[in-house]
Amino acid sequence: MIAWSANERRAAGAVVLAALGFSLISIQTIVATRDGVALSMFLLVRFVSATVVLTPFLPRDPAARPPRRTEANIAMVGGVGQSLVAVLTLASLRWIPAATLVVLFYTFPAWITLGAAWRGTERLTTGRAIALLLSLVGITCLVGWPGRAGVHPIGASLALAAAVVYAIYVPVISRVTAGVNAVRATWLVTTAVAVIFLVATAARGEMQLVMSLPAWGAGLMAGVASTALALLLFLRGLVTLGPVRTSIVCTVEPIFAAVLAAAVLDQPITLPMVVGGALIMTAVVVLSLSDAPRSR
Repeated sequence: MIAWSANERRAAGAVVLAALGFSLISIQTIVATRDGVALSMFLLVRFVSATVVLTPFLPRDPAARPPRRTEANIAMVGGVGQSLVAVLTLASLRWIPAATLVVLFYTFPAWITLGAAWRGTERLTTGRAIALLLSLVGITCLVGWPGRAGVHPIGASLALAAAVVYAIYVPVISRVTAGVNAVRATWLVTTAVAVIFLVATAARGEMQLVMSLPAWGAGLMAGVASTALALLLFLRGLVTLGPVRTSIVCTVEPIFAAVLAAAVLDQPITLPMVVGGALIMTAVVVLSLSDAPRSR
C-alpha cells in the first residue's frame, strides 16, 4: 500500500469541495420550488448563471483552444449526460422517496469500478473493493434501506438507470476532456445544459421571469457555487484521480447533505447518519492509502 502523492491529495480535496457544492443543490431546489418556481426554470437559471460566471475566465490564447470537434464532443457528452441524469432522478421521485433514490443512485461508484475492471482500464484492487463496500454501507446507513413495503419497480428502474448513465458519463467525460483546459471544458458543459433546459422550459410553458428574491438567490447560488465552481473542481480532480477514485471520493456528498439539511431544514442528525459518515470517511482514507494504479 502506498500513499497518494501531493498532487493526488490536492485533486481529492478538489473533488471533496465539488461534492460540498453539489450537496447544496437539494436545499437550493427546495428554496426555489417552494416559492412556486418550476423546476425546469430553476435549472435554467442555474446553468445560465454558471455559464455567465465562467465566461470571463475562459483562456484567451487561441492556441490553447481545443479543436472544434473536441469542443463539440464535450458539449454533447456533458449536455446530454448532465441533463439525462437530472431528468431520470427527478422522474423517479414520482414513485419512490428521496431516501430510496439516494440509495439506488449512489450505486454509481460500483458501476464505474466494475465497468473499468471489465474493460481492463483499471484494476479492481483489494483497497478499492474495500473502499467501495465501506462507502456503499455508509450511504445505506445515512439514508436507510428501502421500506419493507417494497420499492416501486418504475421508480427503482429510473433511479438505477440514472446511476448507470452517470457511471457511463463520468469515464466518457474524463476521456473527452483530457488535455482540455478545465474552465473551457466546464463552460462547454454548462452552456450545452443551459441550451437544453432553455428549450425544455419554453416548450413546457414554464418560463418565469418574475420570481421571489429567495428563488433568484437560490438559482444564482446554485449556478455559481454548486455548478460553475463545483464542476470545475470536479473536472480538475477527475483528470488526476481518474473515474474510479473520483467516484468513490464523491460519496462524501451525502455527509454534507445530511449536515446541511440539519442546519438549514431542521432535519435531525441521527446515529445512523453518524455511523454512515464515519464509514464513508474511512472509505476515502482506505482508498487514499491503497495501491491505485493509473488508468491505461
